[in-house]
Amino acid sequence: MSTAAIPSTWTSGVILGGLAAICTTLVAITHSETAPRIAANEQAYLEQSLQPVLQGIDYDGKLSESTISISPPHALPGDEDVPVYRVYAGGAPIAALFVVRTMDGFSGPIRLLVGIDANGTLTGVRVLEHRETPGLGDLIEADKSDWILQFNGKSLISPAVAAWAIKRDGGELDQLTGASITARSVIKAIKDTLLYFDESRDGVFAETDEVTEK
Repeated sequence: MSTAAIPSTWTSGVILGGLAAICTTLVAITHSETAPRIAANEQAYLEQSLQPVLQGIDYDGKLSESTISISPPHALPGDEDVPVYRVYAGGAPIAALFVVRTMDGFSGPIRLLVGIDANGTLTGVRVLEHRETPGLGDLIEADKSDWILQFNGKSLISPAVAAWAIKRDGGELDQLTGASITARSVIKAIKDTLLYFDESRDGVFAETDEVTEK
């Protein structure tokens, strides 16, 4: 290498380093300016996603203001942490919204939002995520059929626990033509969530950030 090449290489390194520093600074500035907006959009989307299971119910503040995480082992569907959004009115608990995942869908896990009022009655259920068969299993979505709406107002009393099954299995709940596995999976997940709430109501509304069942 000639001595003339050394300054040229050093100069190129300085220039590249300077450009890298400028780019890093620009990225940091962009992030600091957009992060609050992104967070606000994510918060708005979360609130919008929780709303459908509480239609017609008046509550205080935002749905995500009082949230806990129930860590496994627990009796809820799935084997992961379960977020629970606690809903209040006049300082009193009126509902809890569970995000649960059933593992035994026809095509894989099904993630559900299950709303239960303080008395143990379902305020609503919505499907958040699934991979069920189009035209059959995907009828669990509220915008594709009214099947999921049948759970509004139901509890462990109406129908009785033993009747929480599709009619083909001797239960009282409507089935999905050609998608019995999907329907059974969703119904079991809802029933298990109701059973958990019935047994752990006080813990769900306790003043803690995390609930762990041993």
